[in-house]
Amino acid sequence: MTNEKKIFLKNFIWNIAGTGLNSFNSLFFLIIVTRINGLSDAGIFSIAYATAFILYTIGVYSGRICQVTDIENKIKDKDYIVNRTITCILMIFLAFLFVLVKQYTPYKARIFILLCLYKGTEAFSEILYGIMQKNELLYKSGQSLTIKSLGGLLIFLIIDYITHNLILACCSMVLFNIGIILIFDFIFVCQKLIDFDTKVDKQNVWQIFKSEFFVFANSFAGIYVLNAPKYAIDNYLTEDIQAIFGYIMMPATVITLFAQFIFMPYLSKLKELFEKKDMKAFRSISFKIKMVVFGFGILATIAAFVIGPEVLSLIYGKELRPYRIHLTIILASYILYGISYVNLVLLTTMRSTFVQFIVYVITMIVAWIGSNLLVQNLQIDGAAISCAITLSIQFGLYTIVTKVIFKKVEQISKNEF
Repeated sequence: MTNEKKIFLKNFIWNIAGTGLNSFNSLFFLIIVTRINGLSDAGIFSIAYATAFILYTIGVYSGRICQVTDIENKIKDKDYIVNRTITCILMIFLAFLFVLVKQYTPYKARIFILLCLYKGTEAFSEILYGIMQKNELLYKSGQSLTIKSLGGLLIFLIIDYITHNLILACCSMVLFNIGIILIFDFIFVCQKLIDFDTKVDKQNVWQIFKSEFFVFANSFAGIYVLNAPKYAIDNYLTEDIQAIFGYIMMPATVITLFAQFIFMPYLSKLKELFEKKDMKAFRSISFKIKMVVFGFGILATIAAFVIGPEVLSLIYGKELRPYRIHLTIILASYILYGISYVNLVLLTTMRSTFVQFIVYVITMIVAWIGSNLLVQNLQIDGAAISCAITLSIQFGLYTIVTKVIFKKVEQISKNEF
């Protein structure tokens, strides 16, 4: 095995381990809260975590994709770090503003703010992970995520089990994340990679905001689209129903995670192929990734229909067999979303972001109107149906747009040669 293949394999394995554990933490957190604190607290935790994840897109702004695929490398690491510091502060400010507007109870508001702080630490970490990945140290970010995921989960479980206090449990994992960022992410890894002699370029900091706005807008809209049914439930139904919907939504995230697992290690390669205008190889890798995601999604949906409710009932200790069809509909919808996510990353790599913004504006409108109307009239049935309708429309739009952009780029490449 060549050294290049060894590095790729090492990056691939640690990225899967770290990203997987980090993403599945929301599942484990919800199990812990359900078992220890009860169904009502689980409902509060579910909507608070979903909202914190939406605000996380403000903190992370353009994300790691644009940082890693920055072909010209005109923007320095310190510029990215300053930009990320500003977005994280903005994220927390908006979290407080959201709580005031929604007029949550003090208890619900505290949980919401703490989970936003938790996601804020993750948003800041992402800029350091981008530095690691650009220096062929993707495995280091995977190791960091593994430590944070396992350690944070363990501390959350211990504190919540001992105190039965959800607020203290949330505080503990925020403090743990901050500790790992300082000790591992910065001192152990990134301190050696960042050029501290260069001055921060204010124009570059502003340029990130300006050039990557549509990437941010697309991410923000994308997360809202996925969580629109939860907000409709928050408006019209109870915390208990919110918790149940959270339980049956959770397995669907496996498909999205799988798409991320498969895609992230190929990101640098796709950037390289696009830079060389080798669209044949670019398209080939893209197609294979989509087929793998589709195949995995089909298997996951079949498994969800056959044994999903029984497994979830065992995990959460709640009777979920009446929601078999809801679970299956949501899983099938997320197959389409997984492929749309692949198209999103491809178009972002090709710097085609404005057209994605148009796609998301349309799907946001569909999600907002559809979720509120259907949930108000059909309750949890309407939540599952609105999810299917929205993601189907999004898939159709993304498929059309991606084909058009591919043909356009290929035509430009042919004319150049």
